[in-house]
Amino acid sequence: MQITYTENDLNVEEYEMLRAQVNWKPFTRRQSCAALQNSMYVLCARDETGHPVGMGRIVGDGATVCYVQDLIVVPQCRRLHIGAGLMQRLEAYVHTLVTDGETMRLCLMCALGRESFYESCGFTARPTPELGPGMIRWLQGEKN
Repeated sequence: MQITYTENDLNVEEYEMLRAQVNWKPFTRRQSCAALQNSMYVLCARDETGHPVGMGRIVGDGATVCYVQDLIVVPQCRRLHIGAGLMQRLEAYVHTLVTDGETMRLCLMCALGRESFYESCGFTARPTPELGPGMIRWLQGEKN
């Protein structure tokens, strides 16, 4: 399979389709649009027909911290090194934001069972003796 990586061209329908293919929690159309628009960088892996088979986003302040968000490879395309290709390119983008003498945290929240993949990309699983565990809280909007 021939994979092409494209930058900042993923549309909202493709984003929602990729999320659905990996059974992630659906968002409203407004949320999906805002997620893409407010990303610092969106990378898409496309097959030879131009169909998206993977993606990843960078979000953050671009000065002290960036996060890898929504790293997806559709199930039928796993084990083809697409995830590694996405991670290498996402990290390369973040490197362009760091100037001499600066450091930047590149963080992510890992799906259960995917720790070894991210460790192979150079990430450290938490908690460690120095760093506590990552945490999350889902907030529910009030219906009007």
